[in-house]
Amino acid sequence: MKSGFVAILGRPNAGKSTLLNALTGEKVAIVTPKPQTTRNRIAGVVEVPARKRVHPAAQIVFVDTPGVHKPASQLDRRMLQEVHEALETRDLVLVLIDASRRVQLEAAGEPGGIPGAEVNLVGAPGPGSPRTGLGLKGGVLDSETCEDTSQSPHPARKPSSWASEEEFLFGLIRGLDCPVFLVLTKIDLVAKDLLLPLIETLTKEFNFAEVIPVSARKRDGLDLLLRKIVNVLPTGERYYPKDQYTDQPMRFMVAELIRERILVETGEEVPYAAAVVIEQYEEAEPPAPPRKKGQAPARLPLTRIAAAIYCEREGQKAILIGKGGAKLKEIGTGARKQIESLLGTRVYLELHVIVEPGWRESRAFIDSLDWRNQLEKIAGKQGNEP
Repeated sequence: MKSGFVAILGRPNAGKSTLLNALTGEKVAIVTPKPQTTRNRIAGVVEVPARKRVHPAAQIVFVDTPGVHKPASQLDRRMLQEVHEALETRDLVLVLIDASRRVQLEAAGEPGGIPGAEVNLVGAPGPGSPRTGLGLKGGVLDSETCEDTSQSPHPARKPSSWASEEEFLFGLIRGLDCPVFLVLTKIDLVAKDLLLPLIETLTKEFNFAEVIPVSARKRDGLDLLLRKIVNVLPTGERYYPKDQYTDQPMRFMVAELIRERILVETGEEVPYAAAVVIEQYEEAEPPAPPRKKGQAPARLPLTRIAAAIYCEREGQKAILIGKGGAKLKEIGTGARKQIESLLGTRVYLELHVIVEPGWRESRAFIDSLDWRNQLEKIAGKQGNEP
């Protein structure tokens, strides 16, 4: 069989996590319209069955990375480090470009736009609609949600231009000694006659081994993408058991689901200043056996979870808690439903908010958020117990 690591790179909102979830068939990574949702390397494992006269069986380990952007804080630098570490152990790199945003560059006045391109997205509101974002100078539209996401997570800092950020992305892959595929995402939102000139423009930037347009939402192009990946992977053994679809421990996935609800439920700068740490995770006991043959257990087992939500300022804490605790309750309720679906148990979830001033500039605090470091700390405590 074949096996290998495939690093997924792209600018924020390129659809990396959506693609990873579509390929694995599981919710491996959280997905929101807000940029910089992904902060860590996340592995998604895909088993590809053999196809006679086409390719052998394969295990592909996709490594999703934070969106590539120029770092402006210690947290940004840590996220970029996650990208570099993913590139150190890889057999193939996928560079994801949001096709729908590239089509809008000319309307936004950015260099690199497609000459004569229609700026209306397929299935999106027409000109003049407040949802398109095209009536705003330099507005950026999230092509999955039709929401304006041009606001920088650091309001005082002027956002870099698209061309500058894209050049930064291409700079990371120049000099790599492995195949690099260009994957155009969200093609269901772009007229087909615009894809060819877009491909011609991008292939002038780098000599890609393959160019594959896909729509993760409609699953267009995913089978072709998997086939092309298997063709270039080396022969090898499985890195993970056949039924394992990610390397993440459950407690980290739980923390991410809580953070996903924060991203969805709050606006302004709060999502970018929020971090989640699981303080207590008591796994559910297996349900008692049924009294009679064929009788189902009366209730699902219960998992108890306590988590701290960190923010940087008292004003952010007030927003997270809300009037009378209403916002924190909304976050908890939404997260609990997702966690129950993930774990297959009932969940008792307790949340509280802690102010940690300037944590995004604290290297020690950011290191403590890494789930690998958290597991080492937990293992150390267990080893010291009598």
